Amino acid sequence: MSYAIVGFGKIGQALAQAFARRNIDVAVASRRPPEELAPQARAIGPTVVAKSLRDALVDSDTIMLAVPFGEHQEVAKALPSWKGKTVIDATNAFGVLPEELDGLPSSAFVAKSFTSAKVVKGFNHLGAAILATDPVVEGSHRVVFLSSDEEEAIAPVADLAKKLGFAPVKLGKFNEGGALVHARGRTWGQLIFQDLFKKEQ
Repeated sequence: MSYAIVGFGKIGQALAQAFARRNIDVAVASRRPPEELAPQARAIGPTVVAKSLRDALVDSDTIMLAVPFGEHQEVAKALPSWKGKTVIDATNAFGVLPEELDGLPSSAFVAKSFTSAKVVKGFNHLGAAILATDPVVEGSHRVVFLSSDEEEAIAPVADLAKKLGFAPVKLGKFNEGGALVHARGRTWGQLIFQDLFKKEQ
C-alpha cells in the first residue's frame, strides 16, 4: 500500500510524525508547492516526502484527508477519478449546519465529492498535540475510531492504524456508531476528544 496525507497543518504534520515513527513511507501535499513543504517534511523524518497535490494523489492508494472541512471539495477535483482509492476522512465539520450537509453525517457528505472512492472516517477525534505523540504508552495502544458506509473499506484502514501503533475500534456506518465521532452543527459527537487506550491492538 502507498500512502499520502493531504493537508500539512497541525493534524497533517501530526499524522506524518506517526508514519515517520514507524519508518513508513508517506507523501505529504497541500495547496502550497512541495518545495515549501519539503523542509518541514525532512525535519519530521526521511520517510516523509513532499509532493505536488496531483502527484501525491496519483501515486497513493490511501489518502488521509487532513484539510479544513470546507476544502475537501477542492481536493476531490484534483483527480478525474477516485476509483481504487481509499480516503480516510480526518476532517471535522464543527460549526457546519446540518442543512449545509443535506442532513447527512459529514463523512457521508464528503463521500459525495470522492465518487468511486471508499471513504472511512478516522483519526479525527483527537487533537494534533495528542496525535503527534507515540500512541504506545506502557504497553497500551491509543484508540482510533473507524467508521464507513462500506464495511469492507474499514479493514485495510484498521491494518494501517495498527502499523502506526494505534488500536482501531470499528464503529460501523456513519449514521450509526459513526455518529459518535461526527460533529453536528456546534455539537461534538460523544467520542470526540476521548483519549482511550487498549492493551491489545
